[in-house]
Amino acid sequence: MSTAQLYTKYTRVWIPDPDEVWRSAEIIKDYKEGDRSLHLKLEDETLYEYPIDLQGNELPFLRNPDILVGENDLTALSYLHEPAVLHNLKVRFLESNHIYTYCGIVLVAINPYEQLPIYEQDVIYAYSGQNMGDMDPHIFAVAEEAYKQMARDEKNQSIIVSGESGAGKTVSAKYAMRFFATVGGSASETNIEAKVLASSPIMEAIGNAKTTRNDNSSRFGKYIQIGFDKRYHIIGANMRTYLLEKSRVVFQAKDERNYHIFYQLCASASLPEFKDLGLTCAEDFFYTSQGGDTSIDGVDDADDFEKTRHAFTLLGVKESHQMTIFRIIAAILHLGNLEIQVERDGDACSISSEDEHLNHFCSLLGVEHSQMQHWLCHRKLITTAETYVKTMPVQQVVNARNALAKHIYAQLFNWIVHHINKALHTTVKQHSFIGVLDIYGFETFEVNSFEQFCINYANEKLQQQFNSHVFKLEQEEYMKEGIPWTLIDFYDNQPCIDLIEAKLGILDLLDEECKVPKGTDQNWAQKLYDRHGSSQHFQKPRMSNTSFIVLHFADKVEYQSEGFLEKNRDTVYEEQINILKASKYQMVADLFQDEKDAAPTTSMGKGTSKISVRSARPVIKAANKEHKKTVGHQFRNSLHLLMETLNATTPHYVRCIKPNDEKLPFKFDPKRAVQQLRACGVLETIRISAAGFPSRWSYHDFFNRYRVLMKKRDLSKKDKKQICQTLLEDLIKDPDKFQFGRTKIFFRAGQVAYLEKLRADKFRAATIMIQKTVRGWLQRVKYKRMRQAAVIIQRYTRGHLARRLAEHLRRTRAAIIFQKQYRMLRILRAFQRVRNATITIQAFARGMFVRRIYHKILAEHKATILQKYARGWLARTHFRRVRGATIVLQCYYRRMKARQQLKALKIEARSAQHLKKLNIGMENKVVQLQRKIDEQNKEYKLLNEQLSTLMSAHSTEVEKLKKELVQYQQSHQGDGNQLVSLQEEMEHLRLELEKAHGERKVMEDSYVKEKDLLRKRISDLEEENALLKQEKEELNSRILCQSEDEFARNTVEENIQMKKELEEERSRYQNLVKEYSRLEQRYDNLRDEMTIIKQAPGHRRNPSNQSSLESDSNYPSISTSEIGDTEDVIQQVEEVGMEKAAMDMTLFLKLQKRVRELEQERRKLQTQLEKKEQESKKSQVIEMKTEVTSDHEDFAYNSLKRQELESENKKLKNELNELRKAIADRATQNNSSNDIQDSYNLLLNQLKSANEELEVRKEEVLILRTQIMNAAQQKQTGKNMVNERESIPTNASWPNSDKHIDQEDAIEAYQGMCETNRKTEDWGYLNEDGELGLAYQGLKQVARLLEAQLQDQRRDHEEEVEALRNEVDAMREELEKQQQAFLQTLQLSPEAQVEFGLQQEITRLTNENLDLKELLEKLEKNEKKLKKQLKIYMKRVQDFEASQAMVPAERRQHERNMQVAVQRKEKDFQGMLEYYKEDEPLLIRNLITDLKPQAVSATVPCLPAYILYMCIRHADYINDDQKVHSLLTSTINGIKKVLKKHNDDFEMTSFWLANTCRLLHCLKQYSGDAGFMTQNTPKQNEHCLKNFDLTEYRQVLSHLSIQIYQQLIKIAEGILQPMIVSAVLENESIQGLSGVKPMGYRNRSSSMADGDSSYSLEAIIRQLNVFHGIMCDQGLDPEIVQQVFKQLFYMINAVALNNLLLRKDVCSWSTGMQLRFNISQLEEWLRGKNLQQSGAAETLEPLIQAAQLLQLKKKTSEDAEAICSLCTSLTTQQIVKILNLYTPVNEFEERVTVAFIRDIQMHLQERNDPPQLLLDFKHMFPVLFPFNPSSITMDSIHLPASLNLEFLNKV
Repeated sequence: MSTAQLYTKYTRVWIPDPDEVWRSAEIIKDYKEGDRSLHLKLEDETLYEYPIDLQGNELPFLRNPDILVGENDLTALSYLHEPAVLHNLKVRFLESNHIYTYCGIVLVAINPYEQLPIYEQDVIYAYSGQNMGDMDPHIFAVAEEAYKQMARDEKNQSIIVSGESGAGKTVSAKYAMRFFATVGGSASETNIEAKVLASSPIMEAIGNAKTTRNDNSSRFGKYIQIGFDKRYHIIGANMRTYLLEKSRVVFQAKDERNYHIFYQLCASASLPEFKDLGLTCAEDFFYTSQGGDTSIDGVDDADDFEKTRHAFTLLGVKESHQMTIFRIIAAILHLGNLEIQVERDGDACSISSEDEHLNHFCSLLGVEHSQMQHWLCHRKLITTAETYVKTMPVQQVVNARNALAKHIYAQLFNWIVHHINKALHTTVKQHSFIGVLDIYGFETFEVNSFEQFCINYANEKLQQQFNSHVFKLEQEEYMKEGIPWTLIDFYDNQPCIDLIEAKLGILDLLDEECKVPKGTDQNWAQKLYDRHGSSQHFQKPRMSNTSFIVLHFADKVEYQSEGFLEKNRDTVYEEQINILKASKYQMVADLFQDEKDAAPTTSMGKGTSKISVRSARPVIKAANKEHKKTVGHQFRNSLHLLMETLNATTPHYVRCIKPNDEKLPFKFDPKRAVQQLRACGVLETIRISAAGFPSRWSYHDFFNRYRVLMKKRDLSKKDKKQICQTLLEDLIKDPDKFQFGRTKIFFRAGQVAYLEKLRADKFRAATIMIQKTVRGWLQRVKYKRMRQAAVIIQRYTRGHLARRLAEHLRRTRAAIIFQKQYRMLRILRAFQRVRNATITIQAFARGMFVRRIYHKILAEHKATILQKYARGWLARTHFRRVRGATIVLQCYYRRMKARQQLKALKIEARSAQHLKKLNIGMENKVVQLQRKIDEQNKEYKLLNEQLSTLMSAHSTEVEKLKKELVQYQQSHQGDGNQLVSLQEEMEHLRLELEKAHGERKVMEDSYVKEKDLLRKRISDLEEENALLKQEKEELNSRILCQSEDEFARNTVEENIQMKKELEEERSRYQNLVKEYSRLEQRYDNLRDEMTIIKQAPGHRRNPSNQSSLESDSNYPSISTSEIGDTEDVIQQVEEVGMEKAAMDMTLFLKLQKRVRELEQERRKLQTQLEKKEQESKKSQVIEMKTEVTSDHEDFAYNSLKRQELESENKKLKNELNELRKAIADRATQNNSSNDIQDSYNLLLNQLKSANEELEVRKEEVLILRTQIMNAAQQKQTGKNMVNERESIPTNASWPNSDKHIDQEDAIEAYQGMCETNRKTEDWGYLNEDGELGLAYQGLKQVARLLEAQLQDQRRDHEEEVEALRNEVDAMREELEKQQQAFLQTLQLSPEAQVEFGLQQEITRLTNENLDLKELLEKLEKNEKKLKKQLKIYMKRVQDFEASQAMVPAERRQHERNMQVAVQRKEKDFQGMLEYYKEDEPLLIRNLITDLKPQAVSATVPCLPAYILYMCIRHADYINDDQKVHSLLTSTINGIKKVLKKHNDDFEMTSFWLANTCRLLHCLKQYSGDAGFMTQNTPKQNEHCLKNFDLTEYRQVLSHLSIQIYQQLIKIAEGILQPMIVSAVLENESIQGLSGVKPMGYRNRSSSMADGDSSYSLEAIIRQLNVFHGIMCDQGLDPEIVQQVFKQLFYMINAVALNNLLLRKDVCSWSTGMQLRFNISQLEEWLRGKNLQQSGAAETLEPLIQAAQLLQLKKKTSEDAEAICSLCTSLTTQQIVKILNLYTPVNEFEERVTVAFIRDIQMHLQERNDPPQLLLDFKHMFPVLFPFNPSSITMDSIHLPASLNLEFLNKV
């Protein structure tokens, strides 16, 4: 790629600028080799020619594409150079307000001079556990990287924070320590992390001060080591300090301050405990007022002093020591205010003994006033012979005073550091540590002295370590990827370091000069010139002989040698120190007693950490000044020790940049920024990266980004690596510009920009093609539109002309027509005048002749009328005479006929006495029923005898077969192969048996499913029927209202019709009698045939389950259910155990047979269901037709039935009293219980039969009466009656028949009813005494009874025919099986035939035995149920007896005894479980501690809770409060123990949450409180607690439920949280939508996991399905399930949104689309699980709005208003943050402008949003446990044997 290809038209470059350092320009003319200048256009549209040096060929730097601007990592830039770095930082800082940026392994932090909401607790949790490249740059990301590498690599870490004063080093270090304190909180209760943080305000108070560059500048360096144990919890810390700026204690420049502690103490001087310090305001003291202003804007010194005192207390510094510290500080202030009086021409001076400040100084430090007064102005000179005391001049006294003040403060500083380390020290063994180095950056001022020299020396050492570490990382990366390694030349500052610290270097010469008695700064400077004048890093200034220049790595610095020797010696007079050693305050004395162990000038605290490092302060003798270590020597040793520590750790670098010197928020000064970037090594990192392969892409990302440059044939290949290699070889011809690694492609600087240019060109060409096509299409559309418009205009114009011509022609033709018509009209009128005159004459003549004829005819007509009337009167007179005679004759004749008919009706009424015979017949039927019971008992005894006979025969036959088998085995003892074959066959049979077991389970499951399906369909039909009934009632009410108005008109006509129907009813009755006799005969014949079939040999059938009562009664008795048998068999299997049941051949065969029967029954039910569905469909249509006619009938029927039931109830009471008397009399006469029982059974059976007959008759009578009343209310005309006859009988049904009736019979019956109704209205006319009505009622009752019996017999007949058919089918199947077996037997050998025959015989006998067993079981069950019925009736009788007060006491006592005996026999489960007190631990262990949820998964949900409540209920029942208390306490403790053991098991936690809630609900439901019993059944109310109020325990269980719920949420969140970011934000659910941008160094970070830890959205949905399935299966309340998912979805929203707010790479349009799709998937899941009402979807609203915000247009003011109105759930800070983070994926998108963001802020300024940026993802909604009663009764719960609760006894 040549230069001419890069420097083409439209390419943008950077050119130097004196104001902005670098300025952007655009090439307007292609550059060619040899051009002397480059034609550019600046951003302000001015043209500029950039000169090019042809010899050096230095072209301007190329500018990166816009898509790369604003990257999180500077190494992601394609062109790596100074202007690109500066521009990227500027864009991020000013436009996006991002203060952090990565530069390879360095975090660049720009001081915003404004408090930002990015350091909250939520932000710490958001960065915790995240990879460094996944989130936006942050100090927390660096801290997390260090913490993670320490835990993973088990290697100590260091975070090196450096920068200028005011760049924010201290704040960055403080936030890093806060992160470690939060993430690695101490495991013990020592709260060590709080102590680590508490050290910061103390160190800031005593070591920080206001400077011109920073209001809180650290005037010392410190290295804090935070120790961790094996679990990586903080256990302690240690602090080392470097080079405290002691000169600030006595001198401050303008606009600067002393250390904060002095001003804090002065601001709090008014406190009572500080009255003795003698302090006033800071302006009154010399040491605090030299800088001018003593206050800092926005800082409250008094408040900060309280924080400092609180930190002292937290670190364990005693109150007395604190007061001593404050006394020493106050004493330093008083020392600076001493008034020194000059004497004797300035050679001597003195201090007044009455000096107030001297008095305060001496009293505060506890020293002698006179001695201190003397030795402040004198010094001692010691010679070999004697000692002299010499006065000092004023300047020397002032210097000595200042030196004393500095020394006191330095010793106090060291003492505080030592005690902080002591407080942070721990006795626990330290496993690893993380060090945080907060040290001064490179400094250069107008006047640079000894302090700046030491600072820059330290930075030289740190820069050397930094360069070597960066070089090493690059080398490791290349070796890891297999890239050929070439040596990269990087700056090595070892020569500069040797100049300073090597032998005879600057520091050695300085120490040597200090040892010379009369050494001066000038002499030392001259030695430097002589020794190092030829060094390349040392220069002598031209204009000075006392200064020297050192060429540091960042810049060259000129140092003033004045003061170097004095500061290096750091001299303090020994006499003054000795006075302080004699202080009466022990702490003051101890400060200076330690001088024997430490040099006085050092500023480092003793290390108390377990780290094996050498002491930074060698032990020397303080008294001997000749051997005292100088400050430079001590600093060099400390620096070497620090470098050893850093080299033994993994370093992480934070470079703090100061954006401007005015401390203005978000103002960027490019000059100052470039100066610091050069000084802190950021540009060196860029240079090292650019020298190699700075741009690195994974093959997958490169393929996705640049696939548009690939050819179609290359894309068809499957190997992406090969495709990428082919593409690069085609595009980049120079192979040195890129390298292929194992997992990545490495590019030289600028290559990615070139590829981006090619990609943009390809897109631009495609865009042009699209634009060309679209524009052509638009032009064609425009042309077609214009052409069509022209055609339309032409068409309308031509039409207009044609219409105008047609109008002219039409008018001409009209004129001609008008003329023609006018001429015709004129001639017509003349003709008509002549014609009218002629007609008039004719009319008058004709009229005269006609009138004459009319008068003649009128006279003749009048004569005829007179004759007609006369003749009519004569005829009517004759007719009246004849009619009167005829009527008289008819009256006499009709009276005779009526009397004859009356006589006949009376005779017929008397014949109705046969009704009484029917009553006699009913008594006979009762007797017959009793006889049938006796016969059944006899038959039962006979069957028992037969069963015993068969059993004995069977046993005999079995014994016989056994003997034959033994003989057979003895005869074949030698045949071993036979035995082997038999064993194999037995094994085969066993396998078949197991297979049959499996098939049986499958059949049972299918049966249960089909049964549930049938029940569901039946319930649906019932609901539909109920709806139809409701509609019917509504129609009834309407019809009744309409029918009342028409009653009077139709009564006469209906009476006539009823007479006819009476006759028809009589004929119908006779026909029914004939049909009944015929069907009865047919029934007898079929019964005989059935008996013959049953007696046929070769087949045996189980006897019917129906009792003898069913054949003669209209209502079926209680019989044994086939389903009940199956349930009993299954229960037997559960009780015996599956293993034993599997080996029981008898039980297996029985179950196999039962499966076949169930299959047949299923088919039968299926056919019946289909018939029912067809009938229901028909009945729906029929009922809709009959609703109009049947409503008033139902109303009349109900009223009559109520009256009838009241009268019937009285009769029953009378009969019951008579029965009681008979039973009591019989009981007193006969003491035999058997006789009583037999007689009682007989009477009960008779009573039952009589009741059944009575019910039948009562129904018939009610129906007849209802019909009579309905007939009286009929108001329709004769035509409606005919229609009614045609419609109503089609849906007529009889109450005692379930079968359909012939339509003709139904019509006939209805007509008979109508006739009867009409005739009953005229009973008084027919028969005065009502005998005819009674006769008719009797006939109707008999007819209905016969009809019911006929229908019953017909139904029984059809059932028996169906049963016979089933038997025939079964026999046919059995015959086929026997034939197959016979054929198999013929094919076997003789021995095998014998064996097979034995097996067949055994099987046959087993089947017969099973049949007999089934028969026996069914009979026993029938007997039990009959006994149960008897007990129920006896109990009812006894209840009635107890209610009668007139019964004698003896009889009542007897009956009560009998009742007690009956109750004693009952053994019904009462829903209570009894256990012994010593079994309580076993109960808790089996039911709680050792219980697995899978053990009760197939039982009732929350079974343990029900069992526990039944145990509590029994304890309540026996009134044992201790037992209740012990059980509940043990239960709660057991649940807590289980949850503590399984604190990460979701299933176990959900299981016990469900059971705890259910136990709580049970305690409420059965508490007896009416508020909780509204939904209870009467049976459940019997299970309520009687004696104890467990309200307090309910409260405890409620608290326990909340704890379990919180643990459940914690477990679920722990499982889901690692998936959320990857699945919701990063997973590409819509393939190909998201673009890939270049990666920086951080994506290659060592923190990245080796494995693929990405999750898809399907993984989250699968996990949610698991959670939902577990909670639903375990019976957790739906309301709680909804709250759980609401909490989880809130956490998903919070984590995803927080991550979005902290990541620039996901804030794009494509991510918004992906995010919205993923959220819609989650919402769809909620709808699929019916959880949309839980509020979970609402918790996703902020995330939804964030996705919409990413997708919305962001340009105009209307867009801003739309965003503000849409994003109501997002705060202002969140909206602005997302807009700042928004990054285009490609160059065709536009960035969000700063003006648009300001517009958004203007619109949102009225909002009162909280200042918090991130959501609290640990926020938990308050949980609510609504009362949810159970419908399960306690007595219906079964205890599985698997729970091992045999010691629980059912009560």
